[in-house]
Amino acid sequence: MVWNTHTVFNQPKPLSNSNLFLSDTPLREAVIREHASWDIDVLASLGQQLGSAESLELGRLANAHPPELLRYDASGQRIDEVRFHPAWHLLMQGLVNNRIHNLPWQDDARIGSFVARAARFILHGQVEAGTLCPITMTFGAIPLLKHTLPAEFPWLIPLLSDRYDSHSHPGDQKRGLLIGMGMTEKQGGSDVLSNTTRAVPLATAGTGKAYRLVGHKWFFSVPQSDAHLVLAQTEGGPSCFFLPRILPDGTRNAVRLERLKDKLGNRSNASSEVEFQDATAWLLGEEGEGIRQILKMGGYTRFDCALGSHALMRRALSIALYHAFQRQAFGKTLVEQPLMRQVLCRMALRLEGHTTLLLRLARAWENQQDPQEQMFSRLLTPAAKFSICHQGSAFVAEAMEVLGGIGYCEESELPRLYREMPVNSIWEGSGNIMCLDVLRTLHKLPAAYEMLQLELQDAKGQNRLFDHAWRQLNQRMARPMEEQARTLTAQLFNLCCAAQMLKFSSPPLADAWCRMTLDHRGESPLPEEVCQVLLERATGG
Repeated sequence: MVWNTHTVFNQPKPLSNSNLFLSDTPLREAVIREHASWDIDVLASLGQQLGSAESLELGRLANAHPPELLRYDASGQRIDEVRFHPAWHLLMQGLVNNRIHNLPWQDDARIGSFVARAARFILHGQVEAGTLCPITMTFGAIPLLKHTLPAEFPWLIPLLSDRYDSHSHPGDQKRGLLIGMGMTEKQGGSDVLSNTTRAVPLATAGTGKAYRLVGHKWFFSVPQSDAHLVLAQTEGGPSCFFLPRILPDGTRNAVRLERLKDKLGNRSNASSEVEFQDATAWLLGEEGEGIRQILKMGGYTRFDCALGSHALMRRALSIALYHAFQRQAFGKTLVEQPLMRQVLCRMALRLEGHTTLLLRLARAWENQQDPQEQMFSRLLTPAAKFSICHQGSAFVAEAMEVLGGIGYCEESELPRLYREMPVNSIWEGSGNIMCLDVLRTLHKLPAAYEMLQLELQDAKGQNRLFDHAWRQLNQRMARPMEEQARTLTAQLFNLCCAAQMLKFSSPPLADAWCRMTLDHRGESPLPEEVCQVLLERATGG
């Protein structure tokens, strides 16, 4: 007798072999609108490659086999190496080949290169997020290094290459380089002024001179990077240092890896604790300028945190929609059920607003020579990081509920996305730090009010909820109080998203965004015609 207890049906296969770019209409439109249409063909090809089953499997493998710390070799020599699964290296090769770490810094960079790079970042982030850590730190470090290192410094050429080179060699002998960061210490966290690591000149003090570092870093990101930018105390105050892993003579620098962090998510990526035992590093800029220099780099990495969380949210929505269009319940597909349809469309609407603002923000970062754009990026980057990263975990949890129990199981991508989400809220300053940074900008730059007036003026008069929220925000900004910083920051972000939607989206979509984010009288259902448009745009239909 053959027992056939059941046949599996009404159970969608996992989402794979989709084009991550062509299925995302809001992203395609924003790329064109923000002057990066020249990259459309590359993005379409990249979206097809990254959405393949093979690429998604690399992301799974890199997290299923986290890095290992190798303190000693077989002969007992201290080596402080980190061993990665081959999937990590293949993912890194793709990121570097696509110049996610340096596209806008090329001498021949085209107008819109920041926007193109942001779109590429979002696509890669949907496959694997841990590999973005070394990429974003290198991206943020390159302008600082180009500004502070001599033009003939041999590292600058490989930093701007499209080659991934994982060998442990001196930087001037490699085809490609990556830069990490080391700021956080046990006693300080975000309060880097309390850092205790000390730096003493080996001979004379000053810009470009070698110093000896003694101390520790509680979070030393991506320890296998070719060099790190670190903060240390000098006689002149907190200063920024260039600390290579391999010294010019081929010896290993005295950076001792004590352990790799056992993290909630971000499992593919190595985060470490280190001790500096007379490590050698070179001063960048002047003594005492370290925090100012690092904050410049931090703007880029904070922006990438927002992009990374948006990428994870986009992937979660794609998985939920793919399931809901196929899964049957009570005689209809899930997407046809009125309540589920509202949930999915609100998720899609939220990403519509995020996409418009993020790529507008990418354009602002590209035009830093314009004072208005510089202020916009300085004010909206922490606001975007706070708002998007803060919403991410709940957003992925909602996607899990769409799938039900199978969404909670490890065979689904969603548990990994859920674990990955909190790191972007914490790294480069947690939510409160972002909100305080918004207040600090408003205090230091009174012209930011005028900038916002100009940025939002085209949207005024189009929607009463927008106009009312703008008046409220003006009142809060006139007397900003720390206790209300979170409310102010969230409202600022939602208003700027609304302004982009009112300028560039269809009136029904813009009105729906304003009602969802600016009307606090209670949630009202999205009209069916809006739902239909949102679902088509979220699936590339």
